[in-house]
Amino acid sequence: MMLLAAAIAAATVADMRYERRVLIVAAPNEADARRIAQRASLDAMPQELGDRDVTVVEVTGDSVRGATDSAAALRTRWRLPKTAFGIVLVGKDGNAALRRAEPIDRATLVATIDAMPMRRAGQR
Repeated sequence: MMLLAAAIAAATVADMRYERRVLIVAAPNEADARRIAQRASLDAMPQELGDRDVTVVEVTGDSVRGATDSAAALRTRWRLPKTAFGIVLVGKDGNAALRRAEPIDRATLVATIDAMPMRRAGQR
């Protein structure tokens, strides 16, 4: 399991296309209350994230956890502001499926993913 996590962490978001859904959580700094709340919510749902092939990528200031992309590249590609909180859910097809300026709750995240075509196809 640790090897898989290391392999996923060593990839860019683009490299994860067709294999993983990527939840990009961006915040201006570590102390951002929305980032802290979102992290707590995600930490409470490891089974749901794993079952849905979700990799969480955190962009905080100029640092990135969960992918090898630079913070600037992720912010530019996914139109995430440097001075505000933002979330983008990237589907396995590589397109943005959901954008939010506030933390996303468990039910909304799970329902959004479960409605995705590749998720529905995988459940058959």
